[in-house]
Amino acid sequence: MTAIKHAAAALILGVMFALPPAAGEEETPSVGAVEALTIATDAYIYGYPLMTFDMARRQQTNVAAADAEHAPMGQMIRMRTYPAVDNHCCAAPNADTLYTEAWLDISREPAVLSIPDMGDRYYMFPILDGWSEVVMVAGTYTTGGKAQTYAITGPGWTGTLPPGVTEVKSPTGIVWILGRIYCTGIPADYDAVHALQDRCSVVPLSAYGKPYTPPPGVVEAGFDMVTPVRKQVNALDINAYFNQLALLMKTNPPTPQDAPMVARMAKIGLVPGKAFDPDGLGVLDRDSLAMVPKLALAEMGVHLKRQKTTEGWLFFTKGVGNFGTDYLTRGMANLLGPGWNRPQDAVYPLSQKDAGGDGYDGAKHNYLVRFGKGMLPPADAFWSLTMYDESFFFVSNAINRYDLAKRDRLVPNPDGSVDMYIQAESPGKGKEANWLPAPKGKFTLVMRIYGPRKAPPSILDGSWTPPGVKKTQ
Repeated sequence: MTAIKHAAAALILGVMFALPPAAGEEETPSVGAVEALTIATDAYIYGYPLMTFDMARRQQTNVAAADAEHAPMGQMIRMRTYPAVDNHCCAAPNADTLYTEAWLDISREPAVLSIPDMGDRYYMFPILDGWSEVVMVAGTYTTGGKAQTYAITGPGWTGTLPPGVTEVKSPTGIVWILGRIYCTGIPADYDAVHALQDRCSVVPLSAYGKPYTPPPGVVEAGFDMVTPVRKQVNALDINAYFNQLALLMKTNPPTPQDAPMVARMAKIGLVPGKAFDPDGLGVLDRDSLAMVPKLALAEMGVHLKRQKTTEGWLFFTKGVGNFGTDYLTRGMANLLGPGWNRPQDAVYPLSQKDAGGDGYDGAKHNYLVRFGKGMLPPADAFWSLTMYDESFFFVSNAINRYDLAKRDRLVPNPDGSVDMYIQAESPGKGKEANWLPAPKGKFTLVMRIYGPRKAPPSILDGSWTPPGVKKTQ
């Protein structure tokens, strides 16, 4: 039991000892309250990815027809520009690729994903199940640039697929195709990527190879399309959270390796496919459950702070994307933002503190990060350094620049090193090419290394690590 759970358990027991016993009861504390608290907190963390994915799905698909940032279930979302600065749907968006996505419900029928010939254009189409696990990745460095077609099938499906269609088996009914196609952001390149996006498609298996017009989407009246996904999930009370989780687990079943967790959840009335029913617990047990969301969110936050950093940078070179039974790390990752890739496909160093261990504050300080000669992030595809606010969203600025990237014409120093200036005000005309605008307040930095180099220097084997970000005033 973690320190957080110990403290909560002590509080519950203290309250129980202070209350007079009910008629006919002995003056002994009920260990059921402590056990319920522990199981419920672990269950909350276990279910957090599925709940977050479903909330993101609802927010991105709650339209009758596709628009620039949404599409009904089973239809492609083709974002034509980098996400707008005020788009708070999904945390940590990027300004390097154009998202080409689809949310699928394959619990009743498979869906067929078609990807055109991408030539030498970098792309990556990870297919994720409802638990935030990467099932398969179609992409430049995994399946190549030629045209390809996949049938994404759900739990229990059996059948025959058309010639030339490769099966991708998902263990869940919810599937998120989180495609990314590299784009420089200039008008001509936008046009080229738009043409590729238009040739990407997803259709039900029964419609594959036939004329198909997707039906209008079903709109959930009154659903909040503005508040960020994470805030909506975190605001749910425990009964609403567990009821929705139980419902989702009907078509997104736990895996066989989750059997111990499933057995534990049943003790508090949380059973896949059934309404959450804590009636078998005593009154104090139900009261303790009301504490669970804050305890679970705190535990995931503490787990993040426990992770080892290198000069202020936190990054994972194994374990993410395919989390297995490491539910705490999986929950923590989705607390930061849904849709993580496998390290061999992309690594995302995160920095919330400078090299001296202090949180970033653009109102008080200017910062600089220096890359030695030939030591810019080692990426076979591309790299970028993106500025976010505390909630992992883009920061509005006068020059509409949200990252510095491999495509930029960065100005090197005489010795070949490259300085990047991270500050709220311009560092001066001669240095603006290397300026990443910061807010006048707290912020977070995320580096993206797509197609991380396998041979040294490489972030995958530790022969390269991001340099620390230092205060300059």
